[in-house]
Amino acid sequence: MNDLLGDSYEVPRHEARGGDIEMAMDRTSHSGDIGLENFFKQVQEVEKQYEKLNKLLQKLQSAHEESKAVTKAASMKAIKQKMQKDIDEVGKIARFIKSKIEDLDKDNFANRQKPGCGKGTGVDRSRTATTVSLKRKFKDKMAEFQTLRENIHQEYREVVERRVYTVTGTRADEETVDRLIETGDSEQIFQKAIQEQGRGQIMDTLAEMQERHDAVREVERKLLELQQIFLDMVVLVDAQGDLLDNIETQVSNAVDHVQSGNTMLQKAKKLQKSSRKCMCYAIILLLVIIAVVVVGVLKPWQKKGA
Repeated sequence: MNDLLGDSYEVPRHEARGGDIEMAMDRTSHSGDIGLENFFKQVQEVEKQYEKLNKLLQKLQSAHEESKAVTKAASMKAIKQKMQKDIDEVGKIARFIKSKIEDLDKDNFANRQKPGCGKGTGVDRSRTATTVSLKRKFKDKMAEFQTLRENIHQEYREVVERRVYTVTGTRADEETVDRLIETGDSEQIFQKAIQEQGRGQIMDTLAEMQERHDAVREVERKLLELQQIFLDMVVLVDAQGDLLDNIETQVSNAVDHVQSGNTMLQKAKKLQKSSRKCMCYAIILLLVIIAVVVVGVLKPWQKKGA
């Protein structure tokens, strides 16, 4: 297994419903005082493991596609061993991610007790939204592995039907195919073909089918173990989905209020400027009127004539 903690982690971009939540990781340089620096480091650890899950999923999908064309038992055995190793790695990484997300939940709760980081604050909203985003991403990734399991099961059935037809020349009924898938015991079904064509010609097909049966059953078993992790994430995401929606609504409303407030302030400034202009005009007019009255009372031109 790769070292889950030994890699250097890259700056992540967190998925959220309807798009990506792009977290500004450069904020960590000045966010230690509000408890975000360590939080974002943990998020980066989880993001690094998501990249590993993506690569493993692609490898398993490729191996599955390769297995569909295999007709030799030795080749099928090699693919089986490779897929089992990759699925074991997936299980370890999935459990690690689940554990880290649970730790983030605990840290978020503890962080709310710090001054300025209480429930509903910007810090708390950022931590909550990011954590829920990680849960959704993890749930979606686990769902992809479950889809792979379903595809393997369905396509294995198709391969069995083709093998039976190739060997016997007749199409097997559903009951026969179900028995082959369940038990892997194909020799009894191929008894007539063995008698007609000889045991040596059929044994390679029987061995390949047995290896395929063992591979599919083991892969399905290991992928089913991930189902519980997937279900846990579904519960957590559903439980916090409404909370995140409420937070997003509050943030949206707050933005609307701020924008409305800015508009009112701009109007107030314009009114204030207009009032000042009117006051200046009124003062000037009043001064003119006073000057006219004074001149009219004093009548300086009459004194000069006297």
